[in-house]
Amino acid sequence: MNKIVSLDRLKNITPKIVAKKIVLVGGCFDLFHFGHLKLLQSAKKEGDFLIIALESDEFIKKRKVREPIHLQNQRAEILASISYVDLIIKLPLFKSDKEYYELVGLIKPKLIAVTEEDEQLENKRKQAKLVGAKVVVVTSLIKNLSSKEIIKKFL
Repeated sequence: MNKIVSLDRLKNITPKIVAKKIVLVGGCFDLFHFGHLKLLQSAKKEGDFLIIALESDEFIKKRKVREPIHLQNQRAEILASISYVDLIIKLPLFKSDKEYYELVGLIKPKLIAVTEEDEQLENKRKQAKLVGAKVVVVTSLIKNLSSKEIIKKFL
């Protein structure tokens, strides 16, 4: 199975992984850094199938208000090179929270792994509740270590 899939191909994969303890992580993962590594390592320890919902380039432009450093396909390949990452879903730009709820409903994770102080924690709790999953804080936030902070250092 190819580790990188588009959202429209996900329907073909979910029946094959339904018996696994799925852990879902979402994010941009632009400028992959130590904080990302710790999040993914810790998330994988919580289950046996790690899925990353990878945000689009348009998401970075609109929500992060900057150009992506790496395009979504490049970010997906970087993540796919990590042995314990099982699947990367390349997301289109979602227009509403409802689309995230539908995504979680399709994946049916047992856990949604987050970093401490996740800005979307309440939304993720609501998404998890829909499918009987738990939201688990798997790593603390490492201050001054974000793609935004790293970019600032080079400006």
